[in-house]
Amino acid sequence: MKILHALALSTILSASLVLAQAPASSKPAAPAAKTAKAAPAPAPSAADIASAKAKGLVWVNLNTKVYHFSTDSTYGTTKNGKFMTEADAKAAGARAAKAPGGKSAKTPPSK
Repeated sequence: MKILHALALSTILSASLVLAQAPASSKPAAPAAKTAKAAPAPAPSAADIASAKAKGLVWVNLNTKVYHFSTDSTYGTTKNGKFMTEADAKAAGARAAKAPGGKSAKTPPSK
């Protein structure tokens, strides 16, 4: 009986030594470039916003995929966005921002 206890104890100890030497995770570490988020572009200047309004561009929030017309208070102000045409915004999968009343915002009248 003592031999069986000694055998069991040695098996447990050898298994724990093997586990102690095994790496903590079997998955390889992901490269830092893939896990890091790209830094948002700098906020557009007042001149950039005025130029985009004159061209009839919308402001697309790249995080939420929502675009804002020039009449919207958040036009050109979200942290991560860019100006593009409404057609390009729709092609990129963005939708129009909702108006304060909960309805979809409408395209501003053309000049």
